[in-house]
Amino acid sequence: MGRTIAIGDIHGCSKALESLLRRIAPAADGLIITMGDYIDRGPDSRGVIDQLLRLPEMCRHIALMGNHEIMLLAVLQDSTHSPFWMQCGGRETIESYGGDIENVPEDHLHFVRGCLPHYETESHLFVHANYNAGAPLEEQEDELLYWRHLSQGLPGPHESGKIAVVGHTPQPGGRVLDLDHVVCVDTFCFGDGCLTALDVDSRETWQSNKQGQSWVLDS
Repeated sequence: MGRTIAIGDIHGCSKALESLLRRIAPAADGLIITMGDYIDRGPDSRGVIDQLLRLPEMCRHIALMGNHEIMLLAVLQDSTHSPFWMQCGGRETIESYGGDIENVPEDHLHFVRGCLPHYETESHLFVHANYNAGAPLEEQEDELLYWRHLSQGLPGPHESGKIAVVGHTPQPGGRVLDLDHVVCVDTFCFGDGCLTALDVDSRETWQSNKQGQSWVLDS
C-alpha cells in the first residue's frame, strides 16, 4: 500500500484543490480520503466535484459525507429546506451551476449520494465532524458524525485505539489540530486559511490557498 492522505474541507475552492493535488502527485497504490464539505461558501463547487470525479483515475478515493452535502440532498427532496441552505453557502453552490439547482449533473448527484458516513483503516478512523469515543462507527449518531464541532465537545481516544481524523471544525491560522488521538484537517480554506492534505502515517503535510498557491508545511 502507498500513502494514505486525508484532505480537509474544500468548500468550493477548486483552485486550491487542483494545486494541492499537483503538489501531492497521487500514485495508483495510494489512498486519498476527502473529509466532506466539498460544496458551499467557496466560488466553484462544480469545479471541485468535477475534479473529485476524476480522482479515481489517479488513485483510490474515499469520499466522506459532510453536513453541506446533507443540506443539498435535503433541498433536493424538500425545497422548504432551501432558506437554511442558502444561509450556509448554498447560494454560491447554485451560482456555480448557472443559478439553478436543476443544472446539477446526474453524475455529480450520484457522487454526493454515494459519499460514506465514515471509514476505517487498520490504524485510523475517519469521520467528517466528531464521534462518540465509546461506540463503534456503525453506531454513531448523525448529529455527531456530521454536525458537532470539536469546540462543542472534544472526544477522548476512541475505544478502538485508532487515531481519529476529522474535519468540520475550522482551525485558525491554517494550523492542523493534532492532539495525538484526534487530528483535525479543516484549516478554513474558504476563509483566510488554506486547504490541507495530511499523510496520516508520516504526518507529511501539504497546503494550498484559494488562489492556487501551494507549499509543503515544515514539520
